Amino acid sequence: MTRVGIVLLTLVAALGALAAALGISPYWWFAAVPLMFTGVLGAWDLVQRRHSVLRNYPVLGHARYLLERVRPELQQYFIERNYDGRPFDRDVRSIVYERAKGTDAEEPYGTERDVYQPGYEFLVPSMAPCPVPKDPPRVRIGGPDCSRPYDMALLNVSAMSFGSLSANAVLALNGGAAAGGFAQDTGEGGLSEYHLRPGGDLVWEIGTGYFGCRTEEGDFDAAEFADKAAHDHVRCVSLKLSQGAKPGIGGVLPGAKVNAEIARVRDVPEGRTVVSPPYHRVFSTPRELVRFIARMRELSGGKPAGFKLCVGSRRQFLAVCKAMLEEGTAPDFIVVDGAEGGTGAAPLEFADHVGTPLTEGLHTVHNALVGVGLRDRIKIGASGKIATGTDLVKRMVQGADYGNAARAMMFAVGCIQAQRCHTNTCPTGVTTQDPRRARALDVGDKTARVQRFQQATLASALQIMASMGVTDPAELRPHMLRRRVDPFTERSFEELYEWLAPGQLLAEPPASWAADWQAADPDRFTV
Repeated sequence: MTRVGIVLLTLVAALGALAAALGISPYWWFAAVPLMFTGVLGAWDLVQRRHSVLRNYPVLGHARYLLERVRPELQQYFIERNYDGRPFDRDVRSIVYERAKGTDAEEPYGTERDVYQPGYEFLVPSMAPCPVPKDPPRVRIGGPDCSRPYDMALLNVSAMSFGSLSANAVLALNGGAAAGGFAQDTGEGGLSEYHLRPGGDLVWEIGTGYFGCRTEEGDFDAAEFADKAAHDHVRCVSLKLSQGAKPGIGGVLPGAKVNAEIARVRDVPEGRTVVSPPYHRVFSTPRELVRFIARMRELSGGKPAGFKLCVGSRRQFLAVCKAMLEEGTAPDFIVVDGAEGGTGAAPLEFADHVGTPLTEGLHTVHNALVGVGLRDRIKIGASGKIATGTDLVKRMVQGADYGNAARAMMFAVGCIQAQRCHTNTCPTGVTTQDPRRARALDVGDKTARVQRFQQATLASALQIMASMGVTDPAELRPHMLRRRVDPFTERSFEELYEWLAPGQLLAEPPASWAADWQAADPDRFTV
C-alpha cells in the first residue's frame, strides 16, 4: 500500500471514531468522506515532488495516469481495426481462438485488407487443385550421423520455458502435443516434470546458462545432459545461439522468482539471481560450434541435434557452413528465429531494431546450405509469428521444412495479448508463477484447445497447398508466393530474391555472395 493510502485510511478511521463519539448522523458522514478524500489527495499532490503533472493539476492529474494504465486495453478492444493491431491483429487472434475452441473460423463478405497496398503478399492458386492429403506429411529429422531420427510434424510448439510459463500452461501445451502427435520445444529454462508428465514429444533446448545440465560454476555438465537426454520423451536436442526478439544478449532471472521448484529444474541456488551470459562457454569458433553439436548428438545416444539462431551476419553463417564441410559433420536441423519473434521480456531497442526478420533469415540459411551442398541433410525450422495456415505455407515456400509457433500456442491456452508477461500478473494464468493466477488455467480444457488449434491450422495449410496444386511441402517453389512492390506491380519471390544452385558456392560463387564466402573463416566469427 502506498503512503497516500495509509494516510487516508488512518485519517478516515480517526474521523469515523470522532463522528461516532459526537453522535454525528452516518448520512452526513458518508457525504463527507469523498470530500475529505479529495482534499487529502489534493494536498498530497501539491506537496509531493515526483510527478509534475500532479503538482500543477492536483486530483485531476490522476486521470492521466489512469488512462495511461488502461491504454493498451482501450486500444485493443475499442480503437484498432481487425487487421492492423500489433504484435498480432484481431483477425489472427480470433482465428486462433476459434480453431482452439473447435468453432468455425470463417468470415463473410470478403477481405478487409488492401490488396493493392505495397507489401501485400499472396499465394498462387492452381487451375488444377489437388485433393487434400488424408494424413499430414511429416519431416524426417536426422542426417547421416544420426542413428535415431525423428519425424517432425509440420507445426509444433516453439521454445517457451517453465518459469516464463506457468506449470499449468506447460502441462496444457505438452498434453496437446501428446494428443496431437507434434513436438514441444522446452525453451532454455530446463527440463521440468511438467514437460515430461503428459508424455508429449520434446525438443530439449539448451541455452547459454545450460539450465538443467550445468555445474555449480555454470559450465556445461555432460554427464547430467546425457542422463536427461536419454529420456524417451526427449526426441531432439537443440543449442540456442540467439533469440529473435533479443539476439546477442543474455538474461537475468531475479532471485525473488527463483523458488525451490525453479531452482531444482534449472540447477541453480534458490533465491539467488541467475544471469545467463550472452555468449556460450562451450565454443568460441564456428569449428568448435559444429564439434559441440556433434557431441550433443553423441551424448544423447544418437538423437537429432541442432541449433537455433536469429540470423545476423551472413559471413558468420557461411563460416559455420565451411566448418561443417571441413569437420565432415553437420547439425541435423537448424531453427531460424525471426526478429519478429516473441519473448517474455526484452529491451525495446532489441525487439525493434536488432536481428534479421524471418523471411530474409530463412533465405540466408536455406541458400547457404544449398550453395555448399548440405541442404538435403539439414532440415530447417521456422519460428516467428506463425499462427495460421497461410503463415506456415509462406515459410515453407521461403525455405523452411516445418514451423514452430509460440504466441499462437499461448493464444490457444487462453492468452489475451495483455502484454504483462514480464510482470508476473498475467490475467489468464499463462505467463505467471503466481499460484492464484495460474490456477485459472484449466489444464484439461486448454490441452484440448492446443490439440484442436494445431490440427485445424495444419489442415488449413494442407488445404491451401492443395489449392496451389501440391500435396507435399517439398513441391512448394518460390514462384508460388508473390508480393506487391507498388500499386501497379507485383513480383514472385523467385524474382525478388536470388536462389543458389546446389553446390554453387563451392564451384563458382555469384558476385553477390563472393566477398562473404571468401571472408568466411571456420576458425573465427568474423563480422
